[in-house]
Amino acid sequence: MKSSFCQQTQITNNTCRSLKSSFIYPPHNPLSTQSNMETWFVILVTISISLLFRALINLLSSHSENPSQTLPPGPANIPIISNILWLRRTFSELEPILRNLHNRLGPMVTLNILSRPAIFISDRSLAHQALIQTGALFADRPEPPFIAKIVTCNQHNINSAPYGPTWRLLRRNLTAQILHPSRIKSYSHARKWVLQILLESLISHSKTGEPVRAVDHFQYAMFCLLVLMCFGDKLNQEQIKEIESIQRRLLIDVGGRFNLLNFWPNLTRFLLHKRWKEFCQALEVQEKVLVRLIRARKKVKEERLSKSKDDKEEADDDEYLLAYVDTLLDLQLPEGQRNLTEQEIATLSSEFLNGGTDTTSTALQWIMANMVKYPHVQEKLFMEIKGVVRDGEEEVKEDDLQKMPYLKAVILEGLRRHPPGHFVLPHSVREDTVLGGFSVPKNATINFMIAEMGWDPKIWEDPMSFKPERFLSSGNKSGEVFDITGTREIKMMPFGVGRRICPGLGLAMLHLEYFVANLVWNLEWKAMDGDEVSLEEKQEFTVGMKTPLQAHIYPRKR
Repeated sequence: MKSSFCQQTQITNNTCRSLKSSFIYPPHNPLSTQSNMETWFVILVTISISLLFRALINLLSSHSENPSQTLPPGPANIPIISNILWLRRTFSELEPILRNLHNRLGPMVTLNILSRPAIFISDRSLAHQALIQTGALFADRPEPPFIAKIVTCNQHNINSAPYGPTWRLLRRNLTAQILHPSRIKSYSHARKWVLQILLESLISHSKTGEPVRAVDHFQYAMFCLLVLMCFGDKLNQEQIKEIESIQRRLLIDVGGRFNLLNFWPNLTRFLLHKRWKEFCQALEVQEKVLVRLIRARKKVKEERLSKSKDDKEEADDDEYLLAYVDTLLDLQLPEGQRNLTEQEIATLSSEFLNGGTDTTSTALQWIMANMVKYPHVQEKLFMEIKGVVRDGEEEVKEDDLQKMPYLKAVILEGLRRHPPGHFVLPHSVREDTVLGGFSVPKNATINFMIAEMGWDPKIWEDPMSFKPERFLSSGNKSGEVFDITGTREIKMMPFGVGRRICPGLGLAMLHLEYFVANLVWNLEWKAMDGDEVSLEEKQEFTVGMKTPLQAHIYPRKR
C-alpha cells in the first residue's frame, strides 16, 4: 500500500521512492536540518524579491493596456502573502468576500491564487456564453494543486481529468454503462431495499421520543445505495460506516487542513511534517479499504465467467447486478492501451461514492428542513401523493413520480435555494480569449458561482424564500418542463451546465424525488416545540446546515 503514494503522483520510477520517503520521513539530523532551513531561507527571500518586482512591473504595465486586454478587476495582490491568505480560506469564507467584490467591481473578479489568476463569475449570461455558446473552449480543467493531484491519481477521474480522450472514455463508460436510463431502472430493487433501511431506522429512533437528527440517517442510506451500485454487494453496517468515515474524513481535510500543503510542497514537508504524514496515512487507509472491495468484486466476476464457460451459457443473468467496478476492470485507457491500476479504480470508485452520497443527502436534508419549517408545503405534497398512490400502498413507486408536478417543483426549489455546492468545479480555458470585455488568459482558472445565479432577484421574485409554486406557474405558462441543464438559458445550475455538467444529474433527481416522496408518504415531519428550523449554512465538502435538522417524526395513519 505504501507504493500507492508514488503511483498516484505518476513520478518516474527513479524519483518515486525518494519523493515518498522525503515527504513522509524527512531527515532528522539537526545539523542537516539547520543547513536546509538556511538554504530555504535564502531561496525564499530571493523568490519573494523576484515576485515583488514582477508584480510591480505587471501593475505598471496594466495601466497602459486596453480594457479588453486586461484581467477582470480584483483586490491588490501581494506576492506570497496573498497566496498564503487565500489558501487558508475555505470557499465558504471566500463567498462573502467575493459577493462584496462583485457588488463593487462587477460580475467578473480576479483573485491571484498560487501561480495563475482565478476568475470568479456570478452572472448567468456570462456563464451561458462561456459554458454553452463556447463550451469546448471552457471545457478544460486547471492543473490541480499538488494535494489534489495525489488524491485523483494524477487527474485520472472524471471530475478533474483534462478535456480529451481519457476524460471522454471515463465519462462515456459511466454514462453508458451505469447511468443509462435502462441501467438505472435495474437498480430499482436496490432503492427499495435502502428505503426500507431508512424508514426503519427513522421510525426506530422516533420511538424513543427524542427528535431525530435526520442527516445521519440520510447519509447512511445513500452510502448503502451507492456502495451497492459501485461494488455490487450489500455490505453490513460496520463496513458501510467504515467506508463512510474514511471518505468524509479525507473530503473535509483535503479542502480544509490539508489545503495549506499545496503551497510550496517542498517547503511544507519540513514545516508541516506531521500534517503531511497524516495526509499520507489517510490516503493509505482509504486505498486499503477500497482495494479490498475491488479485489473481492474481481474475484466474483472471474468466478462467474469461469462458471459460464463451464456451463456454456451465462450464469445467473437474472440475479447478476452490473456494478461500476465491473466496468472499470474491463476499461482500457487510450494512453498506451493499458488497463486501469487498482489505485486508479479506487480513485474512480471514491469519486462515484462522493458524487452520489454527500451531495444527495445534503440536498435531501435541506428539502426536508423546509418542509418542517413550512408545514403547508409538506401537506400539499402529501395530498398530491395521495391523489396518485393507491390506497393501502406502502411505497411510492418510481413510475408514480412522473405524475407529481408539485413534487418536482419542491425538488427544484430545494436545489435553487440550497444548492449542495455554491461553486462548480473550476474550469480552464484552452486558449487566450475575451469574456465580458476582459481578457481570460490560457490556463486561467474560471469559477462559476452557482448560488448567486440561483438567487438572482432579476430572475427570481423574492429569491431567498422557499416557494415551489414558482416552478409550477413557470411550467404552466410555457407548457414545458423547467430546463435545469441551462441549454437555452441559465436560471440556475446546481449540476453545472455544458460539457462538464454532472453526469449523475438524472440519477440524483430520481433519488431526490423517490426518497422525498416516500419520506412524506410514510412519515409526518414536525418541528421541535419552541425550536424554529435554522437555515444557516456551513461549508464542508458540501454546503450543509450549520444546525442539522432535528425533527419529531410520526408514522402516517392512512
